[in-house]
Amino acid sequence: MALIKNYMPPSRENWEWVVYLFQFFPVLASLQWAISWYGAGKTSSNSRFNIPGKIAWLTMEAPGFLTLLYIMNTLPAEQGIASLPWENKVMGALFVIHYIYRAIMTPFLNPSMSPIHPLVWLFALTFQLSNGTSIGCWLGGYGPTTRAEWQKEANFKAGGRIVFGIMIWALGLLTNIYHDDELREIRRAAARNQKKRAAEADSSTGKGKSGEKGVDKVYMIPQNGLFTWILYPHYLCEWIEWGGFWIVGGWGCVPARNFLVNEITAMLPRAVSGKQWYIERFGKEKVGNRKAIIPGIL
Repeated sequence: MALIKNYMPPSRENWEWVVYLFQFFPVLASLQWAISWYGAGKTSSNSRFNIPGKIAWLTMEAPGFLTLLYIMNTLPAEQGIASLPWENKVMGALFVIHYIYRAIMTPFLNPSMSPIHPLVWLFALTFQLSNGTSIGCWLGGYGPTTRAEWQKEANFKAGGRIVFGIMIWALGLLTNIYHDDELREIRRAAARNQKKRAAEADSSTGKGKSGEKGVDKVYMIPQNGLFTWILYPHYLCEWIEWGGFWIVGGWGCVPARNFLVNEITAMLPRAVSGKQWYIERFGKEKVGNRKAIIPGIL
């Protein structure tokens, strides 16, 4: 049953408008090259309007995959589709698995998260709703809905393409998680050291528990994995992941292509400006020959 007729799930006409307009997201994302402010993460600024990091992250990231799930569970009936092909369900599962990690697990795994400005939160929420709608409708009835249509999308057998795409997707997801955890370990280690120092101080003075300042602004340059060569491997790995997702959908899957292009255009300027942040904080010598996001190139 539709929440709002013609809008959720969208009519084909409204969905086509979402897909069309979402193609212009890179125009907005390119403004980051000119605007240095970004009210989240390392560059989070003090503002009384800020939303606590973990709450903001969960509420801006989860709506995308929830929208996709809703559409895939309601649109087929509206389109008279008895059952979606397994390929559609596989792509939906890949999308949901990623966001269960990114939206649900990440806030609980991170020892701390910097507050996020409402403008960043709103921008991310809009992105997620647009992306979830775009991909969800393609998978739920407006894209291929039969095996024959899936075969038409393939330059070689659809099954082989899908297996290859899933392998690329899995490589991207696992390496993304690995490099995310390298960043988390910095604050976990800082928290352990802080507790140890507090315990030693308490035992030496005989006083109660010492005050602890927290580790939300503890930063270091990670050394393992692709951090040896670049400063933002978790970004690069996410690009690889969604590249694999596009391969699964085939060349004609415009929503998957839009997603990958939009991710690149959103993350690339952040990585480049982030390298400058590392240089200013730690110095050129410590950053060394590391590139921002593409080993040996950029």
